[in-house]
Amino acid sequence: MKKSMRLDKILSHSGYGSRKDIKAFCKQGNVTVDGVVCRDSSLLVQPEAVDIRVQGKVLSYEAHYYLLLHKPKDVISARRDEKEKTVVDLLPPLYAHAGVFPVGRLDKDTTGLLLLTNDGTWAHRIMSPKKHTAKKYEAVVAGQIPADIQTCFAAGLVLRDGTVCQPAQVQIQEANVLDITIYEGQYHQIKRMCAAVGLRVCHLHRRAIGGLVLDDTLPMGAWRKLTAEERELPFVCK
Repeated sequence: MKKSMRLDKILSHSGYGSRKDIKAFCKQGNVTVDGVVCRDSSLLVQPEAVDIRVQGKVLSYEAHYYLLLHKPKDVISARRDEKEKTVVDLLPPLYAHAGVFPVGRLDKDTTGLLLLTNDGTWAHRIMSPKKHTAKKYEAVVAGQIPADIQTCFAAGLVLRDGTVCQPAQVQIQEANVLDITIYEGQYHQIKRMCAAVGLRVCHLHRRAIGGLVLDDTLPMGAWRKLTAEERELPFVCK
């Protein structure tokens, strides 16, 4: 059986403002349900089963949103912050009203692929350490890259504070560029792993999560919705 929801919650979720705003909006006669003007914003309806229109425009209700963002530098991975610009601030207000949040986090100075959603179950599948989801990064480093770096990463590094990392993969692309794949997401993990072998990370960029690769045509700071097929790619091992 489909779940009934308050009309103001549906409209807020769909980007039409706060419940207070929507209450006034309905009283002005701007909303119809199955062709009838609805002035009661608390009306319970099944969003998928009725025709809801706002100022004559059909409302297409989506319970969950799945977004891919090309995260720029100097933006934090959070829903809101009093001082810093957040990744949710880069999206239209619709998504903030719908409760979209970043799936995991990238450091403020790290760029690349970041997923956002309001589907907690989907996000947990990606973030859970038990799932061993591969996360692939490109790291520009300073320092002498050790000859045995691949062996060190594959064995599971022990960080300076005693933290034991799961085995990881690293490939040397250029004299100072590494491709690194990890299967967990500990605090500043790649920077700390590199520090453990005498390297300093100058720039870090996430390229992929599982089989989902950052869209090269997507400019820094831009976003788009994931297709239904792409939603499953983070769980594909590559």
